[in-house]
Amino acid sequence: MKSLRLFAFLLQNARGTVIMMTASGVITGLLSAGILALVTHAVSKMNQISALLIVAFIVVAAAKIIANAVTQLLLVRFSQTTILELSLDLCAKILRAPLRVIERKGGAEVLATLTDDVTSVTWGVQCLPQLAMNGAVVIGCSLYLAWLSWRMFLGTVVVTLLGTAVYKLLYTKAFGRIHAARDARSLLFDHFRSLTTGIKELMMHQARRDAFLNESVRPAANDYRDHNMAATAHYAIAEAWVQTLYHGLIALVLFTFPLFTKPTPEAMTGYVFALLYMMTPLWSIIGAFPAVARGQVALAKIEDLGLSIDAATTTKTIAAAPTVPAIATSTNAANNGSAVVEMTQIAFTYDGAGDAAAAGNGTPTGGSDTKFSLGPIDFRLAPGELVFVVGGNGSGKSTFVKVLTGLYAPQQGRLLVGDTQVTDTMREWYRDHFSVVFADCFVFNKLLGLMGPDLDVTARRYLQLLQIDHKVNLLVTPQGREFSTVDLSTGQRKRLALVTAYLEDRPYYVFDEWAADQDPEYKKIFYSKLLPDLRNRGKAVVVITHDDRYFHLGDRVIKLEDGKIVDSTV
Repeated sequence: MKSLRLFAFLLQNARGTVIMMTASGVITGLLSAGILALVTHAVSKMNQISALLIVAFIVVAAAKIIANAVTQLLLVRFSQTTILELSLDLCAKILRAPLRVIERKGGAEVLATLTDDVTSVTWGVQCLPQLAMNGAVVIGCSLYLAWLSWRMFLGTVVVTLLGTAVYKLLYTKAFGRIHAARDARSLLFDHFRSLTTGIKELMMHQARRDAFLNESVRPAANDYRDHNMAATAHYAIAEAWVQTLYHGLIALVLFTFPLFTKPTPEAMTGYVFALLYMMTPLWSIIGAFPAVARGQVALAKIEDLGLSIDAATTTKTIAAAPTVPAIATSTNAANNGSAVVEMTQIAFTYDGAGDAAAAGNGTPTGGSDTKFSLGPIDFRLAPGELVFVVGGNGSGKSTFVKVLTGLYAPQQGRLLVGDTQVTDTMREWYRDHFSVVFADCFVFNKLLGLMGPDLDVTARRYLQLLQIDHKVNLLVTPQGREFSTVDLSTGQRKRLALVTAYLEDRPYYVFDEWAADQDPEYKKIFYSKLLPDLRNRGKAVVVITHDDRYFHLGDRVIKLEDGKIVDSTV
């Protein structure tokens, strides 16, 4: 059964709570069957009702009410805890995964997993205790029916098994449609992301806007709708079949079975009462199947994402840091050879999955069958050194930055810190020594992970230096330090990202086209004041730029073409 996989997942992650919920549901179901037996007995013995029967009814009814309330409370607590832990676990895995794994999956798929799939699993989780409770009612009533007349019960079982086989076929078809609907939803998410990120381009071109809506969004939405409607139709047909089977079974009990089994009046009354009493829990079970099926599909997607991440993620890299020679700080970096970063015959080749977005605009991989490769490259970055990197679109600058900073693991060659090779178990530790402002930088409104007694003073000083203190203030709140706003122009946002990078105070700095969106006065401050200041403090600085008028301020100029260093000017 597909639902068993979902139940196994729950047992693995919260065995105690699941067992308590299931046991409570089963007890509720059995008590419901007990009430049925007491009612049937009272109806057949209207003139012989005893005080013991009344007391038994009150006790069983009260116990059922209490057990049902306990089940509901456990269910709410468990479902909320499940969605919280599942979301946090996925976020933690995504954050420690290699960047290429996330790029291969795509932002839309990751977003759909974090939103729709986690919610679907939660709905499926909520249905399982109800299935246990209602299943217990059906089982309890079945045992009662077998006790009343085993011959009629055997006939009922035969008819039920034949009907279940047909229902299973219909259910399987619906399950396949749910799988297809989930894939269509992921594609729709991808179009929604294109809508938000490309809104300006769409607004500027009516033909493109209409084509995007009618050729991309509408077909994906129709596909999603059609698969969901088909799944619903299959479930509706399956439910109609069960109703037909159910009412046919009642007809058999009333009009056919008595011709062969000769049941007692009490048995006939019990059978009719039991079958009618079973109607509500039976419909609840059938109604829960779509939610459980969607939860099963969502769980498979979540596990697929998690397994992809786990397969590419080694042991926690921070644990390896104590065994690695410490990288020099800004106070002694200039005289400490262990702080030299060296790339020896480094090479990296894209594999075709998500390469257009990963490699940057203009990269040859975006529209060519030839896979883009960086390297082999030999590169050395010493403390107190300022290096400019130039090259045209598609030359490999963005890929070079990602390999240098540890976002991409090189597929060939060695990346060294001093005499120590950076391995997979050290990569996170290695990245923690770089401050990077990417060309498409994102600025968090809070100063996350930054501490220090002079943080406030330093932040305000850099806000003034970059002339954005009239736009942004540093606020101290109970939740921590945060910027008053990040709703800024592209150039201002990059200046704010530069402030954050300075506050990190790390040995290595990388700036990817930082000055491209700046006015001449800010460019001058950046090149003639900020960069020399970093170099004088012993920082190693790499700047991706086209501003050749400032190249004389650097120690070297590296030129990239087709993923290779073709010139290195001192």
